[in-house]
Amino acid sequence: MQFVREPSEQEIRAFLFRQGGERFSYSQVGASRDGTPIGYDLDHNRVLLGKGEAAFGTACAALRRWEMFPKPWTRIEPLGAPIRDGTVVAVLAHVFGLWWLNACRIVYVIDETAPAGRFGFAYGTLPGHVERGEERFSVEYHASGEVWYDLRAFSRPRYWPVRLAYPLARRLQRRFIAESLAAMRKAVAGPDAA
Repeated sequence: MQFVREPSEQEIRAFLFRQGGERFSYSQVGASRDGTPIGYDLDHNRVLLGKGEAAFGTACAALRRWEMFPKPWTRIEPLGAPIRDGTVVAVLAHVFGLWWLNACRIVYVIDETAPAGRFGFAYGTLPGHVERGEERFSVEYHASGEVWYDLRAFSRPRYWPVRLAYPLARRLQRRFIAESLAAMRKAVAGPDAA
């Protein structure tokens, strides 16, 4: 859903209410765990965040606060949405002078302690999203002590304007990825990190 001005809280709540009862807009729900369905673009990116238990804890807390969404052009609504199966959120993006609301629902949550620590979740698109597919955000704590942020998504355009502007849509996805990786590095390194 697009707006020429930033949508109000009431408009966002109404959008989320309407989308809350909808089914996913794709049939391969959960496929971001270990594969990519045929006919989708795959984006899989990782960045080293640091070392040690403190870095892992900070990275997990950043995911819980949705800090991987690059500011100021993206954010999650409602702010502070809980990371649990079934939570419905709107990704609010401000691009080319327009505001876009895209609906997603959390498909699964990852909370593992062995063989290495891993925390994260995946959300899938609902009909009120310009794309269809799934995106997984996770942090991993390896036996070596390294802490990694892993961003994996499969997607394809849902609406005809996005299909027409496919190269531009892919460029925006690459921008989101690069800035999400940077946001997580900053979240773990601290506010004064470059």
